[in-house]
Amino acid sequence: MSSITLRHAIILALAPTTTLSTVAIANTTATTSTVPTVNLDPVVVTATRTPTKVTNTIAQTTVIDGEALQRYQGQNALDIIKAQSGFSSYSSGGTDKTSNFYLRGFDSSGILVLIDGIRYGSLTTGQSALGALSASQIGRIEILHGASGSSIYGASAMGGVIQIFTKKGIENGLHAFATVGAGSHDKLTYGAGVSYANDNTNLSLTASHTETDGINAIASPYAASQRDTDGFDRNSISASISHKINQVEVGASLLASKGTVEYDNTFSTAENIYDKQKNGSANAYINYNYHPNGQIRLQYGESIDKSSNFANTRNTGIFDSTQKQTNLSLVHALPVGKILVGGEHLQQDVDSSTNYSQTSRRNTGAYVGYQANYNNFDAQAFVRYDDNSWYGDKTTYNAGLAYRLTPAVRVGVNYATGFKAPSFNQLYWPGSGNPNLKPENSKNTEAFVELAGANHKTRLTGYYSDVTDLIGGWPARNFNEVEVMGANLTTDWAFNNGYIAGLSYDYQEANDVTPTATSPKTKSNLTVRPEHKGTAYIGYVGNNFNLRAEYQRLGSYYMQANHGAKIEGYGLLNLSGTYELSPNISITQRLNNVLNKKYITNESWGARYNEDGINFYTAITLKY
Repeated sequence: MSSITLRHAIILALAPTTTLSTVAIANTTATTSTVPTVNLDPVVVTATRTPTKVTNTIAQTTVIDGEALQRYQGQNALDIIKAQSGFSSYSSGGTDKTSNFYLRGFDSSGILVLIDGIRYGSLTTGQSALGALSASQIGRIEILHGASGSSIYGASAMGGVIQIFTKKGIENGLHAFATVGAGSHDKLTYGAGVSYANDNTNLSLTASHTETDGINAIASPYAASQRDTDGFDRNSISASISHKINQVEVGASLLASKGTVEYDNTFSTAENIYDKQKNGSANAYINYNYHPNGQIRLQYGESIDKSSNFANTRNTGIFDSTQKQTNLSLVHALPVGKILVGGEHLQQDVDSSTNYSQTSRRNTGAYVGYQANYNNFDAQAFVRYDDNSWYGDKTTYNAGLAYRLTPAVRVGVNYATGFKAPSFNQLYWPGSGNPNLKPENSKNTEAFVELAGANHKTRLTGYYSDVTDLIGGWPARNFNEVEVMGANLTTDWAFNNGYIAGLSYDYQEANDVTPTATSPKTKSNLTVRPEHKGTAYIGYVGNNFNLRAEYQRLGSYYMQANHGAKIEGYGLLNLSGTYELSPNISITQRLNNVLNKKYITNESWGARYNEDGINFYTAITLKY
C-alpha cells in the first residue's frame, strides 16, 4: 500500500428533521426514564480549530450529531444541510441532481466544506457536491455560520463553514451493524459496518449502496426523451483508524463515493443523459502532546470531485478536480486562554476535456489566534495571511467578545473579514471566462443574545455583510457592492413528559446596491435568496421509540435578475420515527411531503424542474 497515494485510495475505494440550533436532543435507552436529555454544551472544533464547548463559541454554530443523523437514513449530506436553520437550496429535478445551497446570502461557492479538515469541492464550478455524500457514512456535522471561519480556514468561507466528520467507533469493544431500506420510486438501500474501540485504539469501516428510479427531472419537457424518470445509483464507503502511543496519536480516515446520476439537459434531446461521478476525501495525521498544555498536529489529505458527462454512450465532457492539502498547527494553553498558530499549503489541479488556459493554482496560508473563557467573558481573535499563485496575498481577521449577564443569559458581538476566489469556470471557460475577475471581499458583523436553561436554549442572531466585487452573471462579472442583512431565531425545548418542540425563523435581505449613472442609491434583490424561512417541529422521545413532525416554510424568490422566473413559496410537512423492536433491531420510517405539495425550486433556461411529491422510506437495522 505504500506505493498507492491517498488520491488513488479514494478512487479505488470506490424524516427531514432539523437540528435547529446547537441543542442536541438525544434518546436514552435506560429503562428508568423516558425523558429526553438536552445537551446544551457539545464540544465542537470547527468554530476555533480546537475543541471548544458550544456555550463558549461566539459565532452561531450548529451541531448535527450521530443521534440526529439516524433520522436521515437513506438520504445524503445535502438533504441534511438544506433542512438546517438559515439554509435555502434549489435542485435540478430531485435528489442527487445539480443543486446549489445558500447561507447568509452566499451560495455554496462561498461556503467552505471540509471533510475531516480537508477542503472538498469542485474547482471548476466552485461548488461542493454534498449530494454525493451518503448520510450513512457520516458520523457528525458541524456548521459555523457567517464569515468568522475566513480568518481560520482562508478563502471561500464568507457564508460559513460546513465540516463533515467520518464515522468513528463510539463504544468500547467490537460492534457491527447491517441495514436495508426501501422507499418510493423503487428506492433501495443497504449497508453494513463494523467498529472497534478501546482506550488507545479506534477503528470504523462502513459501506453502503443506494439506488432509485427517481422522478422526471424536468416539469416542462423540451422533447419526448425528457419525459422519462431520472434516477441514480451510488456506492459509498468510509473508514477511520487512530491509535495512541504515550503522547503521540496517529490516524487516518477516508470518505468516498462512486455513482451514476441521470438527468435532463435543456440543450440536448439525447435519450440517456447521465454523469459518472467519483467524490471523496482521505487524510492521515499525527498529534504530538509535547506538553500537558500543548499539542502539535501535522495532517496531509487529498480530496477529489470527478465528473464524466455522457449523452447516450458519447462522452461529452470530463471535469476532474483534485486538492492536496498539508496542515501544521500548534495549540498551547496559557494561564488565561490558549494560543493557536498554524500554516497550510494547498495545491489545486483541474484535469478536463475543456481547454482551460490555466489548470492549477497553489496557496500558502498562515494564521495566529487567541481564545479565552475567563469568568463571565468569552473572547476570540484570529488573523490569517494567504499567498496565492493567482490572486496574490490576502489578510483576513476576526474578533469576537461575549459576556454572561446571568448564568442563563449571554450576549455577544463578532466582526470578521472574508474573501472568495473565482472558480476556474468563471476565470477560464473558453470564450466566456473572465480572467480579469477580482476575488470577492466582505466585511461582516454579527450580534446575538442567548438564553439557555436546563431543558431549553434560545438564540437570536442579527448579521450584516458588506460585500464588494461579488461575482455573478455569465459571462461572470464583479458587482460593485452587495449588502446582506438578516436575523435568525432558534429555540428548542424538551419537556419532562418526553415531548420536544422547537422552531426557527430566518429573515434575510440580499441586495445589489451598486450605484448607477442615473441613481446613486439603487437596491435590487439578488437571485435565489428568499426573504423568509421558518421551521416548527414537535416530537416525542420514549424509552424505545421516538416520533417527530416538522413543518418547513420557504418564501418566494427569483431565479433571474430583475424579478425574472419567480419561484413561489411553499410549505412541507414531514414525519419521521424510530422504533426499537429489541436492543439489537430497530426500524426507521420517514414520510416526506405528507400533504403532497406541488412545488418547484428551480427554473433555468426556460425549464421548470420537478420536486418530489409525497414519498416514504423505511429501513430496518440489525446491531451486534
